[in-house]
Amino acid sequence: MSIKERMSGNEAVAYAMKQVNPDVMPAFPITPSTELPQFVANYIANGEMDTEFIPVESEHSSMSCAIGAEAAGARTMTATSSCGLAFMWEVLYVAASNRLPLCMAVVNRALSGPININAEHSDSMGARDSGWIQIYAENNQEAYDNFVQAYRISEHRDVLLPIMICQDGFITSHAVENIELIEDAAVKQFVGEYRPEHYLLNPEEKMSVGPYAISPYCMEAKRAQAQAMENAKQVILDVAKEFEAISGRKYGFYEGYCLKDAEYAIVAIGSACGTMKDAIDHLRKRGIKAGLLKVRVFRPFPGEEFAEALKDKKAIAIMDRCEGYSANGGPLGAEVTAALYRAKSHAEVINLVYGLSGRDLRVEDVEKIYENLIDMGEHGVKDDHYRYIGLRE
Repeated sequence: MSIKERMSGNEAVAYAMKQVNPDVMPAFPITPSTELPQFVANYIANGEMDTEFIPVESEHSSMSCAIGAEAAGARTMTATSSCGLAFMWEVLYVAASNRLPLCMAVVNRALSGPININAEHSDSMGARDSGWIQIYAENNQEAYDNFVQAYRISEHRDVLLPIMICQDGFITSHAVENIELIEDAAVKQFVGEYRPEHYLLNPEEKMSVGPYAISPYCMEAKRAQAQAMENAKQVILDVAKEFEAISGRKYGFYEGYCLKDAEYAIVAIGSACGTMKDAIDHLRKRGIKAGLLKVRVFRPFPGEEFAEALKDKKAIAIMDRCEGYSANGGPLGAEVTAALYRAKSHAEVINLVYGLSGRDLRVEDVEKIYENLIDMGEHGVKDDHYRYIGLRE
């Protein structure tokens, strides 16, 4: 039986953290994720969680502490944003290469500089190749649901990788929406107890975590890590199917909105997809076959599945809420374009950078994008394949 509530995205994720009730949470506050350790600390103080909360002096220390706790055999979580995630950079790779299935809530915020505290995907996208699974949410409900599923994915014996559960700073993290929570007992049963096979505090087994790897062994370890990321694809789908059974909500690698019969499609991540859905509804009333592929899972990257969903489209706009500084577009644009190329797609494709540092994306802006796609479908790409939208003139 679902519990109807009104919560911000941060409240929703913190509530999921309470229900999961992991063993350890080291954390250092940074806007806009500060509320997450604050809520958890309150739950602990009120006797609603028995998680060991560890205040640390920096985000680097937070991730280092999380690695130590997870290696010792404790189910561990943390949270951060923006420069906090960047400060963890070195140890993000350590967590992944040591195959430690800890969970981090990332509230997406622009990286400096100029200094800005608003929504952008530059933080988590900058860490896209660190070996972490990455799952993104459009709204508060999805942020909650994704966190409930997180440990089932990361702790699977065929995966054993850390996982980021991402949501857009302020747009979802601080905005209050209606939400359906799952009962505590059902979440507890779904997530299950953490029983690691190998851990430092196991008296029956001597082991080392993070030793120096000499050349005859290191490459094989990296290949095994890459295989774990490949394995995560099926595990994500399997966990989503089980989650649907207790929640009634269906998840996969992506959500297709009016996508099957669409001639013109946008590919995007996060909260702006709600704006895009409104624009699609308007355009459909005018007989324009517009559609959306909303990316949920970015790592592992489901390139074949995306390309299959986008086949037969006349024109596609890939939307990046961060700049890749490659002089060729953003990270989502690069990955989706490569997938379409491998699938021998004949669609006209452009990569649009939008919404940097919290810049609004309006319904009218999206409608203009689809108008441009219609023109592209008929006459090809006239201007640059990579451009900005929403800039002040």
